[in-house]
Amino acid sequence: MKKIITPISIILFAVLLRLLPHPPNFAPIAGMALFGGVYLNKKYALIVPLLAMFVSDLFIGFHSTILFVYGSFLLTGLIGLWIRQHKSIQNVILGTLASSVLFFIITNFGVWLVGSLYPKTLQGLVQCYVYALPFFRNTILGDLFYTGVFFGSYEFIKNVILISIRDPYRFLIKSGMTRKNDKTKN
Repeated sequence: MKKIITPISIILFAVLLRLLPHPPNFAPIAGMALFGGVYLNKKYALIVPLLAMFVSDLFIGFHSTILFVYGSFLLTGLIGLWIRQHKSIQNVILGTLASSVLFFIITNFGVWLVGSLYPKTLQGLVQCYVYALPFFRNTILGDLFYTGVFFGSYEFIKNVILISIRDPYRFLIKSGMTRKNDKTKN
């Protein structure tokens, strides 16, 4: 249970951020889903971020493309499960960008399919994607920002704060701050 507390707190923080005013598509949800896939226990990795989305949607409201949105975040969680086995900064960045692209493709397809703004033709689908491009920039920026914040915060807490509390001497050795490495002694 202890292992799930910090990831759950970061996910709850993401829900709170989603409820606060923010620029269009500059949201923490993809970062939260990717983070959940990497750090939550496998049985919770996909359901907890979706449940968090659902809870925040109770306040924000539901819409006709919600299945496409949830589906894209489910895929983002699966990318997170893959990153769990291949964790590196490069894979986290590539996974984040893949999540942004998936979100753009899936949700805008949903807007075209179930909405009435665009004709149900190939030209209407292309028009839908073209008109969505200005929002894609914020999607990428928000996903990279929040993924960086969630992963960076968690790794900092896990590798710096918790180690320094549990084993201060190990922390000093790991950080190179032992007396042996002190250059100021005479």
